[in-house]
Amino acid sequence: MRITAEPAFVLHARAWRETSLLVEVLSLNHGRLGLVARGVQGAKRHPLRAALQPLQSIRLEAVQTGELAQLRSAEAVDVAPRLAGDAMLSAFYLNELTLRLTPRGDPQQELFGAYAITRERLRAAEPLGWTLRRFERDLLDALGFGFDWSCDGDGEPVDPAARYRVDPEHGPRRLLSDRGQADRSGAATGRALLDLAADRMPATDDLPGLRRVMRGVLAHHLGPRGLKSWEMLAGLPAAVRGPG
Repeated sequence: MRITAEPAFVLHARAWRETSLLVEVLSLNHGRLGLVARGVQGAKRHPLRAALQPLQSIRLEAVQTGELAQLRSAEAVDVAPRLAGDAMLSAFYLNELTLRLTPRGDPQQELFGAYAITRERLRAAEPLGWTLRRFERDLLDALGFGFDWSCDGDGEPVDPAARYRVDPEHGPRRLLSDRGQADRSGAATGRALLDLAADRMPATDDLPGLRRVMRGVLAHHLGPRGLKSWEMLAGLPAAVRGPG
């Protein structure tokens, strides 16, 4: 199968053999693709090598004959966001999470759009914690794992004054008022869940709880092997921390 003029975002690239790269991209019409980019390490191939950096928006040509497609050409569509510090770590998380949860060859146009929006939010230096929570929500929705965050697992409206755990299979579960502090520490406020449902930025105090419940859901779908970025982001302040 020949893939022509395909929009994509670069998720990851690593050296392969002496002059080549193995590249993972999220494409518009073919979902996640694994690409072999041969002979890109020479000086004359610098423009191609530069186009294959993580977070870069590209348009590619490739031939799919097996699990990995052979990259024929790729050109940068724009200038990738120039990020540093916490924003750079957040972008690493964005790419690692997408890489781990999306299957190869399954078109994910909704997710492609969510990734594009999140990339621009990182470029615009929007609040990192909220930017990542929105992407996590949209990723779960695109993969069929999402919930109606305004209702609990029994279909009852979420109470903004209550606290909730989130069951990865059934959605929010209200905590009883007499539950211990250990149980409450892994919960989010109903107010935060309603804000997530309405795409409305939560209060700063509600963001850590929202991060914790989202991490629990993602960890369930990731399986026993966690994310490297969870360790890298663990030191960020709670209000901006990604999944750590």
